[in-house]
Amino acid sequence: MKVMLRRHQGVVSVYVAKKDLESQIVDMQDPAMWGGWIRLSNGWVLELPDMAADTRLPISVEARRINP
Repeated sequence: MKVMLRRHQGVVSVYVAKKDLESQIVDMQDPAMWGGWIRLSNGWVLELPDMAADTRLPISVEARRINP
């Protein structure tokens, strides 16, 4: 699914347009965020693509939802 990641006042959030959902990241596998899973405040777990650690936000990426 296509998601948009953005940083606002130091907090990274994810927006899923198809679900009209915006949720904050509360946990992540890798501190660099890319190439691992992230957990959103609504309980969803998403797998993000492998990208450079210095990738600038906002950015739209293809993520895969993982069943927790």
